[in-house]
Amino acid sequence: MNSKTLHKVSYGMYLVSSKKGEKYNGQIANTVFQITSEPPTVAVSINKQNLTHEFIRESKVFTVAILNKDVPMTFIGLFGFKSGREVEKFEGIKYRPGQTGVPIVLDYSIGFLEAQVIDEIDAGTHTIFLGRVIDADIFVDEEPMTYAYYHEIKRGAAPQTAPTYIKNEPPAEVGSGEKYKCNVCGYIYDQEQGDPETGIAPGTPFSRLPADWVCPICGAGKEQFSIA
Repeated sequence: MNSKTLHKVSYGMYLVSSKKGEKYNGQIANTVFQITSEPPTVAVSINKQNLTHEFIRESKVFTVAILNKDVPMTFIGLFGFKSGREVEKFEGIKYRPGQTGVPIVLDYSIGFLEAQVIDEIDAGTHTIFLGRVIDADIFVDEEPMTYAYYHEIKRGAAPQTAPTYIKNEPPAEVGSGEKYKCNVCGYIYDQEQGDPETGIAPGTPFSRLPADWVCPICGAGKEQFSIA
């Protein structure tokens, strides 16, 4: 079976948030889809190992922020490659509480959905939460980021807990220059493109990156990169 065929299925890029008591947590997700229109229901697929899974299962509520194309990789790294068990993800993030008290993230969001869980499906490593939409709005009329754009333009990788993760996934083609791969999250540093989001100009060799430069996705140091 050619697992790469699954990469041709279309996805978006979303930030799914929930709460547990007074605590908030959120994670990047690409598997969010509408189930019905009357009443409006959506489904999200969340890995059972993730803290967000624990929060949704307990509170039975979640929000979905629809991310735009300008979202920086550091934002995706915070919510996609770091655990809420170790860091406070919402510190410094703009949000407002929804009807259920779950944060509606405003940073890099073009709109949101807020839902109450009405059912869940055990999918092995993941749980599919079915939610009845109780509120939704569009903040700005912009193009949402797609999963393909994240991979091909942003040069992002899928964490191992993502529904679309494929073991030993080869790095995306990002040019013909010198390339180094982050051994933690799979991010590719390409010399031709540099890292404009952190001020690294195109054409900068990996060896000439500042000593304190870190992976823009997961924050790993240079010593955790190897030739791709």
